[in-house]
Amino acid sequence: MADMSVQPYWELTFGKDGSVDTGERETLLQGVTDQNLTDLVIFAHGWNNTRATATALYTRFFAPFPTLLAGATALPGPPRVGYAGVIWPSLRFADEAPPFLAGLFTVTDDGPGLPPGTREALALAFPGREAVIGRLAELAERQPEDRARLEEFTGLVRTLVSPRPREGGRDGSADDAWARDTASEPTVPAMFTESALEVCGRFADALETTGAAPAPGLFGGALGRVWRGALELLRQGTYWEMKRRAGVVGRQGLGPVAGELAGRGPRVHLAGHSFGARLVSFALGGLPDGVRVGSLTLLQGAFSHYAFSPRLPFAPRRGGVLEGMADRVDGPLVCCHSLHDTALGTLYPLASRLAGDADSLLGIDLTRWGALGYDGVRDMPGCPATTLAEALGDGMPADGCVNVDASAVVRTGGPPAGAHSDICHEELARVVLRAGLGMR
Repeated sequence: MADMSVQPYWELTFGKDGSVDTGERETLLQGVTDQNLTDLVIFAHGWNNTRATATALYTRFFAPFPTLLAGATALPGPPRVGYAGVIWPSLRFADEAPPFLAGLFTVTDDGPGLPPGTREALALAFPGREAVIGRLAELAERQPEDRARLEEFTGLVRTLVSPRPREGGRDGSADDAWARDTASEPTVPAMFTESALEVCGRFADALETTGAAPAPGLFGGALGRVWRGALELLRQGTYWEMKRRAGVVGRQGLGPVAGELAGRGPRVHLAGHSFGARLVSFALGGLPDGVRVGSLTLLQGAFSHYAFSPRLPFAPRRGGVLEGMADRVDGPLVCCHSLHDTALGTLYPLASRLAGDADSLLGIDLTRWGALGYDGVRDMPGCPATTLAEALGDGMPADGCVNVDASAVVRTGGPPAGAHSDICHEELARVVLRAGLGMR
């Protein structure tokens, strides 16, 4: 691409089942050979609606790399670096900022209904479900003072969400339950089987906490506030589906391709934002036996902070769903997190808790349901915590896990997501290069 900020650059497109565009795959494999690359950086976006939006993110995020590499020191030799952007079918609601516009975006409340463009985005993400999406849009617009219609809305959201294993995942949380392949009887997250009034009320509470809720009484009627929670349930339901999809695309799609690329000679470095961080993490499980990647950098990762844990604090006989996968990274596994990310700090743990089994809703320890993009990797031996400034100095290990508090730069964004998408910073580009190439 002539207008891309870095060269050589390729894109890899995956379907929701992990199938890869074979033409793009062959072009990339041939390209890394022809270019005689020493290193290949592969970046995966999070929720997103179009290829153009994803490519714009990659253009912005990769922009500092050429200058940083030109001024690099402590490298063993002049690297020949290539870049690839992953394109996969996810979904971003139209009232959320894409990462490269996060600092310019402010959520506005236009009243009842789906945000403009969201119905079209849902149709792209869930092909063949136009009738369901149309009815959801109608109910969201009307917001009737009728509890039965609220129940209908939540039931329709449920039909969009893929089943998950009944017995839970390796860490016992809904996050990882959706990631496993199992022949057990499928079910759906408890947030879609519990009382619609109660669940939507809890989401309404969370929206008020983040500053995203409308003024009391804005929509009128006793159920007006709860309907705002119902719209958040739709958002969270579709995100749960995209999160499941990210794991499938990573394990079934990117992992095997990354293994082939590594076999061509370059060190492969994986990086991802939000659900893209989940995607590249699950790609480790799809690598061929004996193959490792050079580094793994997670930016505001939207999945369980216990995913890599060998032993869970609330279930000591079990590990997280990615237990042992860090061993498939030669260099460091870097987890960048920010306390300004309210999507992961407030809404994610609530949705995770509400997606658990019914009896888990009686628990009060929300730390069990946290995301590593908010507070880092937990219960992973030898995973020190450091600040961004320290990591860019002498605080980046040559291998193993490290948590990097990026709150100093990942800090801008309006409600409800906060700074979740504020990732296009030179400092974070330097983190990826420090992790992958040991650049100073």
